[in-house]
Amino acid sequence: MSEYQYYEFQALDRPLSPEEQAQLRAISTRARITATSFTNTYEWGDLSGDPRRMTERYFDAHLYVTNWGTHRLLLRLPRQALDLATAQSYCLGSQTDAWTTRTHLLLDLSSEDEGGDWIEGADESLAALVGVRDELMGGDLRPLYIAWLSALAAWELEDDDEEEYQTCPEPPVPAGLGELTAPQSALAEFLRVDGGLLAAAAEAAPITATAPNRPTKKELAPLVAALPPKEKDALLLRLALGPEPGLRTELLHRLRPATAPATAPGRRSAAQLLDAAHIRRTRHRQRV
Repeated sequence: MSEYQYYEFQALDRPLSPEEQAQLRAISTRARITATSFTNTYEWGDLSGDPRRMTERYFDAHLYVTNWGTHRLLLRLPRQALDLATAQSYCLGSQTDAWTTRTHLLLDLSSEDEGGDWIEGADESLAALVGVRDELMGGDLRPLYIAWLSALAAWELEDDDEEEYQTCPEPPVPAGLGELTAPQSALAEFLRVDGGLLAAAAEAAPITATAPNRPTKKELAPLVAALPPKEKDALLLRLALGPEPGLRTELLHRLRPATAPATAPGRRSAAQLLDAAHIRRTRHRQRV
């Protein structure tokens, strides 16, 4: 079977300059490059650039899919949009990673399955997934928990040390795990999260709190009106000077500094979660 790799990068917060597009062209003479994207497929050879470095420097989202089972999603967020320590609390093993540059926080989420099926319509996958970036910037931590579950399942396949599972703590459990958004459902599918494991995790999600939503005009209007005039003038001047990545996120953080994502402390170990998922799968098979 021949190899097949699909690379897609998207610039969301600002377009690429002609100089940046020329720099990317030096990485690949075959790629389709626009002011907002870089796309290429390989049936032999490989991309000469480093996707992590390319995302750090140029792009806000990256998708990588192969026909030998690799699924990878990289996201770049304005640094003030998500606390690094919060993101790292959901990192497990080599399948999830979070780090910062001077201006951004980056997430690297992946899934490996040599026996997995090739994704039909891989060139449409990033469009379905990229919405989780806005959700994370809005304080919704469900995408991070989904990535942690994916890494947990992969760890279970690679390691049989029961003591490690007993001592590995669950991260904070976000509200709304039982009712995922469309991008979150796409992420769970992309990262191959088992439905039984997700259902078991959702049992501990907050039931009285609601998952974060976009603030409404009615909510924001009095908060904007309360901003000091000098601060408003400074924000309007920055807006008038041109597109500034992260300006909207910064403003929302100023308007709602006390807003915190709805989560419950993780109280279970990895072993307890995996056992609960196994029980669910067994009961499901018995009913079928």
